[in-house]
Amino acid sequence: MPEFHEPKLIAGNANMPLANAIARRMSMHRGKQVGLVDARVERFNDGEIFVEVFENVRGEDMFIVQSTSNPANDNLMELLIMADALRRSSAARVTAVLPYFGYARQDRRTKARTPITAKLVANMLVGTGIERVLTMDLHAAQIQGFFDIPVDNLYASPIFALDIKTAFKGRMNELMVVSPDVGGVARARELAKRINSPLAIVDKRREKPGEVAEMTVIGDVTGKTCLIVDDMCDTAGTLCKAAEVLIENGAKEVHSYITHGIMSGPAVERVTKSVMKSLVITDTIAATDAVKSAPNIRIVPTAPVFAQAILNIWSGTSVSSLFEADTLSPIYDGMYAAE
Repeated sequence: MPEFHEPKLIAGNANMPLANAIARRMSMHRGKQVGLVDARVERFNDGEIFVEVFENVRGEDMFIVQSTSNPANDNLMELLIMADALRRSSAARVTAVLPYFGYARQDRRTKARTPITAKLVANMLVGTGIERVLTMDLHAAQIQGFFDIPVDNLYASPIFALDIKTAFKGRMNELMVVSPDVGGVARARELAKRINSPLAIVDKRREKPGEVAEMTVIGDVTGKTCLIVDDMCDTAGTLCKAAEVLIENGAKEVHSYITHGIMSGPAVERVTKSVMKSLVITDTIAATDAVKSAPNIRIVPTAPVFAQAILNIWSGTSVSSLFEADTLSPIYDGMYAAE
């Protein structure tokens, strides 16, 4: 048993539904009530963030659940200020649970005189006194090396694999996993391996951020049900264009599995009107009403895996065991059947 008393959750305003779901799942896993620590996260009239924790957290193992999604700057500051409040309240350890790690797209200098904000955010988190980070599907795996503290990067691909085996039961031989760009090949290959499917790549050339000039399909997708796999969907322009190119190249159907549904601007409208049969995202980012009501967008939960990961960190047991279907299927209460 660890030296800490109990795992305690506290949440900012970024994704309260997910935080509550994680607390419920932890209660189910432990057979003991786990709730969110009573606190208030408010703003002064000028926008400054104020945090007050109403419960004693001295010597406790604290987990802050906060995605740094839109508004990214506000949610990041909430996280930092909550961490500071907990450290000054003598919490034994503070772990940041970041279902979605914002600023991860700026993980290297692509041009002269540009920042590496993923490293900057890592420095800010460590400097605030956060001792561990738990996240899901970092935009680039090497971001873990930006931290001088332990980082547990969970993967959505095991959850997606369980979902695919259920949604496409009897059609598994038709499937082909597609990476929407060369940089995402490793992620797509991992999912393809889990469902024993071939792999194709959409090679794209960008003239400037947000615009795609040309797309080419590498691989034969004729007659295949294509599953586009990526870590995030922002405006959905590239995603919808890739789906069109796949259909033009003979694909039978196109579905997409995206971890982080940022869905900003015209994204929902584009997805609704696109040739994609479905877009499956996780709840790492709180879904808007438009996303919830979209007919071809489906959300899969991440609370079960985050809850178990938090308990494993607290108890000092393996987190990587959650990458296996035999472990995940019981956690998801039979929602998906293990192969």
